[in-house]
Amino acid sequence: AVHEGQVVSAQELTVLLQPLFAQNSRNLVLFLQDRLSIDDFTYFSESYGNKNPFQNQVNKLLINLLQEILQSSPSSLVLPAVDCKATRYLLNVLQESGDWKLTNITNLSVSQLEVNASNPNLLVVQLQPLASDFKEISTLEAIAENDKIIGRVTMDLQNQGINFSVIYTAVNPSRISRRTDVVAELRRQLMAAEEEDSLSYPPLNVTTGNHTCILFYASNFTLKVNNSVLIDLTNATFLAQNLDISASECSDSNTTLSLKYTKPVNGMSSLEIRFLMTNKFYEVSARNWSTLDSVEIVQDGEKFAKFNVPGISAPAEYSFHCQLVGTSNRYPARLVPSNNEAKNWDVFISKLQIQGFNIINNQFSYASDCASFFTPVIWMGLVTSIILLWILTYGIHMILQLTTNNRFDDPKGAALSVPQTE
Repeated sequence: AVHEGQVVSAQELTVLLQPLFAQNSRNLVLFLQDRLSIDDFTYFSESYGNKNPFQNQVNKLLINLLQEILQSSPSSLVLPAVDCKATRYLLNVLQESGDWKLTNITNLSVSQLEVNASNPNLLVVQLQPLASDFKEISTLEAIAENDKIIGRVTMDLQNQGINFSVIYTAVNPSRISRRTDVVAELRRQLMAAEEEDSLSYPPLNVTTGNHTCILFYASNFTLKVNNSVLIDLTNATFLAQNLDISASECSDSNTTLSLKYTKPVNGMSSLEIRFLMTNKFYEVSARNWSTLDSVEIVQDGEKFAKFNVPGISAPAEYSFHCQLVGTSNRYPARLVPSNNEAKNWDVFISKLQIQGFNIINNQFSYASDCASFFTPVIWMGLVTSIILLWILTYGIHMILQLTTNNRFDDPKGAALSVPQTE
């Protein structure tokens, strides 16, 4: 029995998944997203006036089930959820629970998907991240695209006559309960778990001798080429560290972080990503500033894409941090395509932190954030306050200019005549 607002732990999740391991047909498909909550299935459905992004049969069944639960409930409720730590280690739990043949699907062209049903199969599909933290319409589009991917994979397996089970989950929750009548510690625990997940692995470091000269961290590092092939480099960069950084260069004035991957996806033999940083003295501020001048992508040693980075800079003694960095014009720090090849790439980096100079004790220095102090909301508040203050000042000035008459009519005498010159 589960209770309202219960958070399922890793041990409880393993028990719940045991029937999947005991059944005759042991084919499991794991759809993994960056952010997802149960509330998303109702919030983005047609019940709330949105265009329903969930069209495949798997998600429709889940939505119908959720609607039945909500309609049968006498009041509002908080449905159970899975702990962030449990989903983080879910793949390891699944691999340890049986002799699976693991297949990572990063190239979303599922027409080439071939599964041997004679052996247990574990298919891991990395869905594209919900990159929009600013507009719900973009989140809606991303969820709709992921729904299409889920539909294509499941339909392809059904056409092959393969029996399978599906797990659709995410690394972090997209929504945190704000109800105070449910256990007050619930929200604090979820936020603490989310913060802990963001620091679940150490940053990538480049050393020269015993000295660390570059530190690089991101909670999500994803590329997309030609609007079709999704390349998730997060695990390969920070967890498995299945990459080559030997081409990285460090100096007092110029630093290059080179990340080389071998066969990141099917049909791509190699991929190199370079972050070019400089350290210069600026007379206006009378100090050195480190800037990320450009980002370069080299595919298969031939195709070269270059992006200019106009908004990433920090004092040379600091590191740089930004919540969202990428090619979208909605991000605080944007990568601007510099050549035609760059227009074929979409880059998404979440919670980026990078430092290429003055690293002490192999740790990030104080972070200079990309979000400026004077945000558009602050500017609008200041402008509105100035306008209201000007109106108040003008009104007080006009009141002070009011004067009383110094002459009055006598009803018993002649009418008072005031010359036009007075």
